[in-house]
Amino acid sequence: MKRASEAGFEIRTGSPAQLAEQLSDGKLDMAMIPAIEYLKQADQLRLLPDISISSRNKVGTVLLVSKVPLNAIRSLALDNRSRTSVALLRILYSKVFPAELKFSREEPDAEKMLSQHDAALIIGDQALGFSKEGASIYDLSEEWFKQTEKTFVHAVIAVREGIKVDITQTLMDAKQEGLHNLDRIAQAQEKITGHSTVLLLDYLRNKIRYDFGQEEMEGLMHFQSLCHEADLVPKKFPLRFV
Repeated sequence: MKRASEAGFEIRTGSPAQLAEQLSDGKLDMAMIPAIEYLKQADQLRLLPDISISSRNKVGTVLLVSKVPLNAIRSLALDNRSRTSVALLRILYSKVFPAELKFSREEPDAEKMLSQHDAALIIGDQALGFSKEGASIYDLSEEWFKQTEKTFVHAVIAVREGIKVDITQTLMDAKQEGLHNLDRIAQAQEKITGHSTVLLLDYLRNKIRYDFGQEEMEGLMHFQSLCHEADLVPKKFPLRFV
């Protein structure tokens, strides 16, 4: 994103949930935000074309880990950073989970979450390569694909209504630069996350999709419809682009 700063844009970093809140509060003009946050505010936002964080089948970083059968879960811990993943969890398993199931938002500590609850929704670096003896692990992106045969869109780049941006080409250049340097990115992230370069490179190269084409748009629209049916988003809107 060096080119963006050189072009006169101020760059801020944060979790997707934090960026969504700052975008909603008017503190940011544009941000990559969770798909569910876009769908909640679709009437006030525009999408940047050609870029998303998506997956088709297994993704490895959005996992439901359960120590008991799904229909026997009584308490389920949710990573407090997750938003789209929670919506996806409810859509996939609302008819399977017991009516008395209690959800609890927790700090992202997988072992602690599972020590105190029957199951946990684990996302991000903690989920990548996660295993636990005696527990069943469900990859939510894989489960979504099994049920819908559609791509799942985890995050999009959204722009506030009325904001004019001239950064599309800059971001497309940054996307291509990143795709050409996945080996270097994986090596750098190995030092930060502790995961092996092989695992990280497989995730970046084979699990994540970075485009926002017809398959991604169809997947997002289908997710919107299901979220609306489940009362997770107030209204349905067509996708609108800058």
